[in-house]
Amino acid sequence: MVKEQLEVLKALDVAKTQLYHFTAIVIAGMGFFTDAYDLFCISLVTKLLGRIYYTVPGAEKPGTLPPNVAAAVNGVALVGTLAGQLFFGWLGDRMGRKRVYGLTLLIMVTCSVASGLSLGNQPKAVMATLCFFRFWLGFGIGGDYPLSATIMSEYANKKTRGAFIAAVFAMQGTGILAGGIMAIIVSSIFDKQFPAPAYQVDALASLPPESDYIWRIIVIFGAIPAALTYYWRMKMPETARYTALVEKNAERAAADMSKVLNKEIKAETEMVERMTTDESNSFGLFSMKFLKRHGLPLLGTTSTWFLLDIAFYSQNLFQKDIFTAIGWIPPAKTMSASQEVFKIARAQTLIALCSTVPGYWFTVAFIDIMGRWAIQMMGFFFMTVFMFAIAFPYNYWSKKENRIGFVIMYALTFFFANFGPNSTTFIVPAEIFPARLRSTCHGISAAAGKAGAIIGAFGFLYAAQNQDPKKTDHGYPAGIGVKNSLIVLGVINFIGMLFTFLVPEPNGKSLEELSGENDGDDGEKEYAQLGNRSVPV
Repeated sequence: MVKEQLEVLKALDVAKTQLYHFTAIVIAGMGFFTDAYDLFCISLVTKLLGRIYYTVPGAEKPGTLPPNVAAAVNGVALVGTLAGQLFFGWLGDRMGRKRVYGLTLLIMVTCSVASGLSLGNQPKAVMATLCFFRFWLGFGIGGDYPLSATIMSEYANKKTRGAFIAAVFAMQGTGILAGGIMAIIVSSIFDKQFPAPAYQVDALASLPPESDYIWRIIVIFGAIPAALTYYWRMKMPETARYTALVEKNAERAAADMSKVLNKEIKAETEMVERMTTDESNSFGLFSMKFLKRHGLPLLGTTSTWFLLDIAFYSQNLFQKDIFTAIGWIPPAKTMSASQEVFKIARAQTLIALCSTVPGYWFTVAFIDIMGRWAIQMMGFFFMTVFMFAIAFPYNYWSKKENRIGFVIMYALTFFFANFGPNSTTFIVPAEIFPARLRSTCHGISAAAGKAGAIIGAFGFLYAAQNQDPKKTDHGYPAGIGVKNSLIVLGVINFIGMLFTFLVPEPNGKSLEELSGENDGDDGEKEYAQLGNRSVPV
């Protein structure tokens, strides 16, 4: 047990759910809304980009992005996100959560707009500027991961902390849904205002010049919700745990939280000085003491997030290709450009509405009842089951009469990803590490996830190509096919289930108990307790 705890931290741990909790959820959540919108909206318009910039006159089918361009457009934001998670995670522990929080939002707003205004009308110019700005967009998004999670965990009470952090992350599902709805609205308006025949009827007329505005409007829209929350981010006080335990400013921590909690809290300057100068609370990230205390939990959070994101981003970014393969989205040549955007968006919106969004909110509802570990293990297990259930009998599911069954099974993998490891891998790293290293360790865990996402984004693009070289998309080598790619993803989910045994259960404990801060025994006893994954009642 923690030997002593500051009154201001005790007050936060036992505080009843109040308006400031919901305010923090909305402020942090709108950042995640924007993150998801910006990361996943690109999958809605890549087919359109191929038509606009890479259609060959007289070709039998509309143009598609060349392999290297498609990989860059889909993956460059993920590379930027990885870099941003590491950099801003570290910076959040050095400069403070609040001070860095506004900067990430400004980068996201600026680069969302700049991405949609990509210069030129030649393919190389447009794609180069689009990729440049999407990298920096990802860089800003990356900072939002460790900062939002850390801020919410440090503001929350210990009884409902999991639900509060999960609610912030659940805005990712809303952002994915909003991207699909926005694409449906924009493509419908353009289809009505500038009606066009299918490509196979009239190739030139199927792509009106105004189609270039469709993808730009969809991409730019992501800047609006982020811009609306900038003022409120700047008004948030720094978290008391950072102010007291890292900056060692007991007076400001007490004053800030007195206003937030609407109660008088005394400043405990002597205790802060004693706690922060204790040798057991001063070791660094690259020390043997950190490795002894937090090495296995950090391996658990990084490995499970890495494995989860390989599967999750493969499915999200390329579900349009999977739906095309089973015939749920018609062949491109049977549609005009705006009609193709509409049908891709409709398919992805249906999946988001029926499985992705409910999965996030099931986590919010049950995480403080079931615990993080149980939900993560359950999610990986059912993702494995449903992925194998659609992969092995893939030829059966690809028949026209069985497509609805395929979509239901595919949707269930999304449901259990979000009512499972996609949520818990975000939550746990924000709870189990010391305040002075919390943002950094969350950033490392999140960056491991984005490394998996990059593998998923680049690898699945090639792996899912038909085994017959004559049936691959233009410019792609033969792959292992959709069926074998789905089997590989199922195996990855199973391995994620095994690595979950390294993840501790943080439910019902204070952040100081979890991190071993000020327990006076180098943390060994606390982590022995974390081996017990029963959920406190």
